Amino acid sequence: MINKKELSRTYSNRFKGLESYRNKVWSILVTEFFSNWLASDAKVLDLGCGYGEFINNVATAERHAMDLNPDTMNYLDANIHFHQQDCLEPWTIQAGSLDLVFTSNFFEHLSNKEALSKTIQQIYSHLKPNGRLIMLGPNIAALKGHYWDFWDHHIPLSDQSACELLELHKFKIERSISHFLPYNMVRIRKRPLALVKLYVKLPFIWRFFGAQFLIVAQKIDVLE
Repeated sequence: MINKKELSRTYSNRFKGLESYRNKVWSILVTEFFSNWLASDAKVLDLGCGYGEFINNVATAERHAMDLNPDTMNYLDANIHFHQQDCLEPWTIQAGSLDLVFTSNFFEHLSNKEALSKTIQQIYSHLKPNGRLIMLGPNIAALKGHYWDFWDHHIPLSDQSACELLELHKFKIERSISHFLPYNMVRIRKRPLALVKLYVKLPFIWRFFGAQFLIVAQKIDVLE
């Protein structure tokens, strides 16, 4: 059983004082990169949305955010549909209604692989045919021991294992980048926003500084 008070305290301890900076970084990431998958008429879910840094910067027809932390609602735009719940519980979002599910640095926090597999099933069932999952997370193949520098990391994932998991759940991998963003924005000094924008535009340097994988996968309906 997840302790909501402990979760809230973890968020606060980790991100306090970084909220504005993180939002500005994500504004750049959405504008310069993720907007390629964000059609204006799309229905989008930010799964494990944290303080909403991604979904707040998305301009689509319908925006959803899911997180167990009750403090999240204080950071979300007013017109975002907030689902405060465990992702393993039944979703209140209509099945087959989402164009895109985005998740960043969330899956490694789930309790075990069974929980992750069930979450992928939930995502699949709530996406429209040909809908997409964008998955961003720390790559254990790049980080090795540093993967465990956060107390609440439970599931080690690499780009290869994540792709295999998605393929087992009938997703087609459209794009897989083993080294995308640096590991975190928590225990480092703030980088100038101009450098963040430049970094996103220079893919050839990602392999030297990136320690998070990025996977774009499409839901493919398969007859049983």
